[in-house]
Amino acid sequence: MKAKDHICRVAIVGGGPSGLLMYKRLIESNKKWNIDVFEKKQIVGAGMPYSRDGALDEHITNVSGNEIPSLVTSVEDWLKSEDSDTLHRFHIDADKFNDYKVLPRLLFGRYLSDQFHLLEKRAKQKGMPTTIHYCAEVTDIVDSPETGLVTIVVNQNERLEYERVVICTGHYWPKDKEDISKHYFESPYPPSKLTIRLNHPVAIKGSSLTAIDAIRTLARNNGVFQRDDNAKLSYQLDPESKGFRIVLHSRNGMLPVVRFHLKDSHLAQNAILSDEEIAEVRNQNEGFLPLDYIFQRIFLAKLEMQDPEFYGRVKHLDMEGFVEEMMVLRENVQPFLLLRAEYVEAEKSINRKETIYWKEALAILSFVMNYPAKYFSAEDTIRLQKSLMPLISIVIAFVPQSSVLEMLALHEAGILDIVAVGNDSEIEMSEEKGAVYHYTMEDGKAVSHHFKTFIDCVGQPHLLYRNIPFPSLISNRTISPAKIIFRNQANGKQEFNEGNKKVIQEQGGFYLQVPGIRINDYFQVVDAYGALNERIYMMAVPFIGGYNPDYSGLDFGEAASARVLKRLIEHE
Repeated sequence: MKAKDHICRVAIVGGGPSGLLMYKRLIESNKKWNIDVFEKKQIVGAGMPYSRDGALDEHITNVSGNEIPSLVTSVEDWLKSEDSDTLHRFHIDADKFNDYKVLPRLLFGRYLSDQFHLLEKRAKQKGMPTTIHYCAEVTDIVDSPETGLVTIVVNQNERLEYERVVICTGHYWPKDKEDISKHYFESPYPPSKLTIRLNHPVAIKGSSLTAIDAIRTLARNNGVFQRDDNAKLSYQLDPESKGFRIVLHSRNGMLPVVRFHLKDSHLAQNAILSDEEIAEVRNQNEGFLPLDYIFQRIFLAKLEMQDPEFYGRVKHLDMEGFVEEMMVLRENVQPFLLLRAEYVEAEKSINRKETIYWKEALAILSFVMNYPAKYFSAEDTIRLQKSLMPLISIVIAFVPQSSVLEMLALHEAGILDIVAVGNDSEIEMSEEKGAVYHYTMEDGKAVSHHFKTFIDCVGQPHLLYRNIPFPSLISNRTISPAKIIFRNQANGKQEFNEGNKKVIQEQGGFYLQVPGIRINDYFQVVDAYGALNERIYMMAVPFIGGYNPDYSGLDFGEAASARVLKRLIEHE
């Protein structure tokens, strides 16, 4: 038994936004902890998205101050204390700013970093020691069940022991091919590598917020945005970049939805299904949580209450039918015409502080289903991946208004366009520069196009078990690959026999392999024998994408950290 006055040693691996939210949970709990934070950079709080690893001055957030979790001070109050030079650099007037506005990402990173240090002071006042290890890359994590301790290996050599470890490493972008071909980029990060002048067309794979990051940087390095007397934005190409163009390649040929006013700025975190409800539904469904139950319970039922008129149009549709109808509506309008129309609709939503409820309800659905998704059957997981997630990824992007205006200006200048590609696109490294993009058009025509500059902007990939950067977790079988069993084994057998490489046969039946590792509801890792680990928790979203398919940023970190803390306290 541990002594009554024992203080548990906790390591937070990663000092970005998720690490910040986990740190806040520990400090505000009724227990004392001895906390070490390991951050591979020289700044805490900002992480990749809000530091120079993921942003330059031109990049902005897609969340406003009222949408972020409560920290020590509000964004609005914090801005009033910032120095005038910084505010001038980012074109911010603190007197006119309010919590409904978005911020430049680098400025938001400064805010998060300051919040981290305010929490550090609060921890000191509470007698809770904190050590922040800067420039400290955790290169391995070694679990020792026999001692009840976990060893953190820092920068390949330093070894420190802890009773609990929470992994909050955030975004992770493997670079396997970037050095093979000049001007082939596996991601647009860090964006400083895109501060290049070009005189030829650029291919961008994807049309998400990641693609928009690349667009904003490339545009500024090859021309200028300017406003006329009526404040209309236009784009002027630099004469030295006369051949510069940007071609987006999207699987559905669609652009993401424009940011609108959210009635529930925290996406109904109080609407998360209780453990009791999940257990009851699973008991009635052979241990599975049906996707159709979530769709009806969270999406359609709330739509009926909040927007009866829209509900009346879709109440007869099942999930696939609803997705198809929404997609067809978007497919029938030229992407940039739709973008302009949605910009007008979103402006009205923001000015009137009235939500577009079906879009908000879809974002809530995405958030709510994130945690119990591990209880879907393999059949429902395939449905989710094929049908619902493509629509969700478009709707919950929440593209900021300034980004939309820049995209429209670029399109009107003949600089930006979008092409719909099929599911079988292939990238071939070029021996010269860039890559050859092989894809099939919507009409079935095969296309091969060489681009001297090619940027993969599909966003943070769901990484596989083998991509975990802590080798001992794999070699000691402390973690295990995520998998989901078929409810109807005949379906699994058929998929397996038809050559579906994601379907495996193991003792116990047929399973669908999904990205990342196995975790439980409290983000504890699960070993190769199915045992829960009381010492190691995984909050790094790229490594749990199979069981947590929604990437919801700060909202995810706030909700996940609450679950981790609950179990940490129970195990003390």
